[in-house]
Amino acid sequence: MSTFRKHDSSADRSSADRSRHKQKIEKAIKESIKDVVAEESIIGQDGKKKIRIPVRGIKEYRFVYGNGEQNKQAGSAGEKDVGQGDQIGRQQPKPGQGQGREGKPGNEAGEEKYEVEISLAELAEYLFADLELPDLEKKRFRFITQEKPKRKGFRLQGIRSKLSKKETLKRKIKRKNAAIASGAYNPDEDERFPFHNSDRKYIHSKPKPKENTSAVVFFLMDVSGSMGNDKKYLARSFFFLLYQFLNHQYEKIEVVFISHTTEAKEVTENDFFRRASSGGTMLSSALELANDITQKRYHPNAWNIYTFYCGDGENWPDDNSKTIDLYREMLAYNQMMCYTEIVPGKPSGVNSISFFGGDPFYGLWAETDVLTENNFKKVKITSDSDIWSSFKKLFGGKV
Repeated sequence: MSTFRKHDSSADRSSADRSRHKQKIEKAIKESIKDVVAEESIIGQDGKKKIRIPVRGIKEYRFVYGNGEQNKQAGSAGEKDVGQGDQIGRQQPKPGQGQGREGKPGNEAGEEKYEVEISLAELAEYLFADLELPDLEKKRFRFITQEKPKRKGFRLQGIRSKLSKKETLKRKIKRKNAAIASGAYNPDEDERFPFHNSDRKYIHSKPKPKENTSAVVFFLMDVSGSMGNDKKYLARSFFFLLYQFLNHQYEKIEVVFISHTTEAKEVTENDFFRRASSGGTMLSSALELANDITQKRYHPNAWNIYTFYCGDGENWPDDNSKTIDLYREMLAYNQMMCYTEIVPGKPSGVNSISFFGGDPFYGLWAETDVLTENNFKKVKITSDSDIWSSFKKLFGGKV
């Protein structure tokens, strides 16, 4: 049954098309966020940076006419051999036809797609504009910024460029009138009444204080031998979402990347996701470095601090208690800390347990159950479809 939409004007139809186009882009972004991130460094980039997103084409329903042979093979709804639920008018492709399946080439057109170019700022709007996420609890600080000065009256001393000619003239007139009233000056006899230094009045201004909020985001990741590229790719996508959301919330934001094995190191974004390492895993080393950097560069009294960790759940057993103690210490000044376990293809209810060289590694998922603070969160990502739902779960949005 055909459905026809009625449009009161061409403008109404254009509005509907734009709305469908916007929905297509939003769906494309949310369904393939890891593909949007791609291989380039985009965390911490300027919001004007452009990225490309593949979007399925928008097609209108239309009538398609077949030739006589096709119609004969397809049959009609009135034929006796057609039963309820049977599909008519659909033919099986002949050998060699189709779009190419099971590794064989085909000879038919594929699904129509096109690329949309948007900025990172526009991407954030698409991602977060309609989310029912609560306002973040922020520390608020007052910074004196070099903005356009705001007038705060006048003063009797100042530099020449701040001289107010109008106020200076008014003071001279007042002094002249007072002199006439006292008889000290007679305008009919004296030719002029000169300005005096006491007449000068200067504009007084002060920098306008601006209430501003700043945040620093620590991204911590395990880069030991067990963290393959597939896990790093999921971590990169998740970190990208976290950064874009916080950047959407704060006026000033800085990012610190820390990678670790048994030792931790502050690195660039490029090295953070491409650094290939091997060896063991000690999460406490990353937390210690983040804690040290915080005290030296981002004092808790002046920054909103967020710490996000991604790993596969493996940690040296003797390091677990130290890791938990560091989490407790840092939770005292962090706005939020999140432990993210990336275990591709593993059911979300299974803890990560593996063995390497005969030594047992026990998953940290159960160990972190003792951290009951409200600003501690943990999520598990098993595939790219978990990225968006984990993000919404983390910030209290509807999943």
